[in-house]
Amino acid sequence: MNTTRRNFIIGATAATILTPKLMKAENNDINKNIVQRSFNTNWSKEEVSLPLALRKGSRVAITAPASPTSPWEIANTLNVLKKFGFSVEVGDTVKNRKSQYRYFSASDKDRADEFMSFIKNPEIDCIMCGRGGYGVMRILPALDYEAIRKNPKIIIGFSDITALINAIYYKSQVVSFHGPVACQNFGKFTIDNFSRVLFNNGGFKPIQNVFKTAEVIFPGKASGKLVGGNLSMVVSTLGTPYEIDTADSILFLEEISEEPYKIDKMLTQLWLAGKLQQSNGIILGLFKSLDAQKHFWPVTSFTLRNVLEHRFKPLEKPCMMGLPIGHDNNMMTLPIGIEAEFNTKNKSLTILESSVRI
Repeated sequence: MNTTRRNFIIGATAATILTPKLMKAENNDINKNIVQRSFNTNWSKEEVSLPLALRKGSRVAITAPASPTSPWEIANTLNVLKKFGFSVEVGDTVKNRKSQYRYFSASDKDRADEFMSFIKNPEIDCIMCGRGGYGVMRILPALDYEAIRKNPKIIIGFSDITALINAIYYKSQVVSFHGPVACQNFGKFTIDNFSRVLFNNGGFKPIQNVFKTAEVIFPGKASGKLVGGNLSMVVSTLGTPYEIDTADSILFLEEISEEPYKIDKMLTQLWLAGKLQQSNGIILGLFKSLDAQKHFWPVTSFTLRNVLEHRFKPLEKPCMMGLPIGHDNNMMTLPIGIEAEFNTKNKSLTILESSVRI
């Protein structure tokens, strides 16, 4: 047997021995909680709970329910939150990351338990996720959605956290938020939107942002409840109990560092599932390298702009792209399940109702 093959077999055998020690036993209870698909999103506004608005003295918990971050990475966010007058509690999934969990901050059980401990703690007003990365889908069956419903509080994050915030809205009937995570830098625009959406500002007025550099794919005006987030995560939840409902919605999507054909594949899956057609309109984030031609044997691929136009123009629904959603230091805070409208004529997006209790 040659050396390369022998080393591969040894490595593979070691992996099969080590992996169960780290993951199998602790995930047995989580796996038992997976349920059949069920969707109930036709709630009246009275049935949807709003978390309490943030104000001076609010307490924010930072947890890492997916991939790891560190106290060093979140230092800027800690300073921002303290300038707002908040106190901050940093979870063990951030402070005590263990390298054996590789791309997870901790075991599935520990991540789920810490998240739920902050939900049940009456002194916590907001749970901010440390980072996205990968892993939040693994803990969704272990969360107590009834406890989340009875303890509505601000839950915020983006990227991989898309699966968590949408699951909470659908399963707990609590408005959650697609917004910054703790490991990123808070730019001025991010801070402004974060505070306009989440703070007690003495009463609610519609929150409008105008994006002069946005590009129109199909003209028009649309309104509906905001749903969506990271494209990969939205697609990953299809066929599960955490699948998004795009009926009567404004669907927002963002993605980063994916090849045009992969974006095409994911958008086509949403189209085949009827999710694009059921929405009232679609807004897209800052997709980068829109006009780059990538090699795709034996020629070159479509550009990302080609892909987006091919998939969205035939829908004949209002659609624009280039909004600060997701992977950028300047980003909006968007409440899942709250009514909004956008108008391609003036390139505006307006949140029409309060997403927090004053």
